[in-house]
Amino acid sequence: MARLSYEQLLAENQRLQQRVAKLEEQVRHLTAQLQEALRVTKRQAAPFSQGPPMANPNSPGRKAGAHYGPKAHRPIPTRPPDEVIDVPLPEVCPNCGGPTAEDHTAEQYQAEIPRRPIIRRFDLHIGHCQRCGKRIQPRHRLQTSDALGAAASQIGPDGQSAIVHLNKHAGLSQGKIADLFTRMVGIPITPSGVCHVMLRAARRCEPIYQRILASVPQAPWIVPDETGWRIGGRLAWMHGFVTPTATVYHIARGRGYEVAESIIGERYSGRMIHDGWSSYDKFVFALHQQCLDHLLRRCKALLAVAVTGAVLFPRQVRQLLLDSLDLRDRRDDGQLSPPGVAVAVGRLESRLDRMLCWIKTHPDNERLAKHLVERLASLCCWSSSCIDTCS
Repeated sequence: MARLSYEQLLAENQRLQQRVAKLEEQVRHLTAQLQEALRVTKRQAAPFSQGPPMANPNSPGRKAGAHYGPKAHRPIPTRPPDEVIDVPLPEVCPNCGGPTAEDHTAEQYQAEIPRRPIIRRFDLHIGHCQRCGKRIQPRHRLQTSDALGAAASQIGPDGQSAIVHLNKHAGLSQGKIADLFTRMVGIPITPSGVCHVMLRAARRCEPIYQRILASVPQAPWIVPDETGWRIGGRLAWMHGFVTPTATVYHIARGRGYEVAESIIGERYSGRMIHDGWSSYDKFVFALHQQCLDHLLRRCKALLAVAVTGAVLFPRQVRQLLLDSLDLRDRRDDGQLSPPGVAVAVGRLESRLDRMLCWIKTHPDNERLAKHLVERLASLCCWSSSCIDTCS
């Protein structure tokens, strides 16, 4: 092995020192991000996780001028008031004690939350058929159950709708809903009672859910995705399927092809827009489209931790994706003719080919490039209308 000269050793030393400096900078950057992430997990509320206040913040509220927008106010109720309260003029002035004289009467309106619950009693005239002897129990449209005896006291339809809305839309737990109903509305209910109300609502909605489920395989395009879920504290998956007319959620223990196949059907031949999860590749009759939003988020995550030259590749990939979406918008606005779209698509594909030919020295960039190579066929659909669902 040949000995290195003094000049070669000095150059190698300088190169190693520069490399060490870059690695130290990367370690400091990642350490700061790790510490911030750990601090966020210990904070109790979102307002305290926004970082230090700005040095020169903008004044709060909307700005005066042409861009202020409409000055909204509560409209006067259109239906007659349920309660009219007369507020007489005092006989003497509260300021000096002199006599007062009425000039006119002004009206003020107020909308209030009803604090006294409505209690209904249904007198059910129960009988039997004189021919077959079968018991007959009638049911009013406001009844939510046919139960009698120990289960004869129930929550009304509006109350049950409010429980489902507070849990599924507002995100309140069963315990908080029970506390709200007991303290604010005046209807005592336990967390288990709230849970039973939601289960009964789910059973009533089951036929509608099945009809929506049956419409998914008929859609011209589908965007499937999955995310982690918990069933009784154990890992499961929530699968989502978005179509032009429906959004379906399905909870399952597994994440594989079998779950998606049970919803979509193995012979689905429409367009599937997804993140590249290998299970979706098994739908061999479908036309696959890479979801650009997943790629944009991946580039954003890489740029958040990349230093020095490692930022170049995810930055250029991100710009390529944004340019493809801009091409989609100009095509839809009629700014480009079909030949012009074809030329622009060719330029995008050439840019992508050149980017993928570069040697990547950063492992995360190499993984992103490998993913793009594997998904090249489903990625180069810049001019397709399906890209509308990926932005």
